[in-house]
Amino acid sequence: MPHRLRVAQLFDPWRSPLCTCPIKYSLNPYTGCSIGCKYCYATAYIGEKDSSPKKRLLERLLRDMERMDPRLPINIGTSSDPYPPEEGLGLTRSVLELLVPRGRKILITTKGTLYASRDLDLISSGNVAVTPTITMLDELWSRRIEPRAPGPVERIHSLEKAARAGVPIGVRVDPVIPYINDDPAMLRELVARLADSGARMIITSTYKARPDNLARMRRLPEVGERVYRLYREKGVRVGGYTYLSRSLREELLRPVIEEARRLGLEYATCREGLTGPQWFRAGSCDGVHLIPSRIKARTLESWI
Repeated sequence: MPHRLRVAQLFDPWRSPLCTCPIKYSLNPYTGCSIGCKYCYATAYIGEKDSSPKKRLLERLLRDMERMDPRLPINIGTSSDPYPPEEGLGLTRSVLELLVPRGRKILITTKGTLYASRDLDLISSGNVAVTPTITMLDELWSRRIEPRAPGPVERIHSLEKAARAGVPIGVRVDPVIPYINDDPAMLRELVARLADSGARMIITSTYKARPDNLARMRRLPEVGERVYRLYREKGVRVGGYTYLSRSLREELLRPVIEEARRLGLEYATCREGLTGPQWFRAGSCDGVHLIPSRIKARTLESWI
């Protein structure tokens, strides 16, 4: 197993006892994230700051590739969105230009839309799947909790464009947050819309609180104090996070899972500890099994 990698690391969800992700690499072209999601867990580790390009990223990635197992997938965007407003710099595209021709297996996780409007030439020709995050259809609440992300309709149009180009799409409907995007009818409508747009898989999870993101959530208009009290009064500690009770989490996620099942989509829950076919019917929990094999993987040496 490779060691001492510089920018690509073996994915470690901070030792979460409920994570079921297969072994993979994590790669974030940026440090920090300008999207500014109120519920973001990563700010507990890196703080609240805008996206900053990693210095000498491509040089360091080339060195990492000498040690990386080419059989393992690379998940781009595990803690910092790879398509923030700063991606006008083209940093994520440069990473794809490095990885795609070498046949590396890539999973892109993003709330952005440039993967479809600018990078579809690379993505549709490579071993790439995309798991965009779309938490709701409500444009107003989306702007409140994901202030610098494209709106949900724009994100849906992007996944539809990518799906038409043959890119496998699995959508993350997460987090489901009490009082904000937990209406069962609206969640079912969202899943149906995603299925119509070409999604093959739905990944879902509930909001997990940490002190910093719960403080941000508390400041939201209308419902923030209710969210705060619910987690403070009824939450339970699991792996460094405050979870709701299992019964409440099942109640929140059931509309998403049931609609995905009804429509014949693959589905999975993320870091919930919910097992069995009623909660998980997919080749992986994160969507890496969706990655196609269009290009034979090549080592750095064979490419050079």
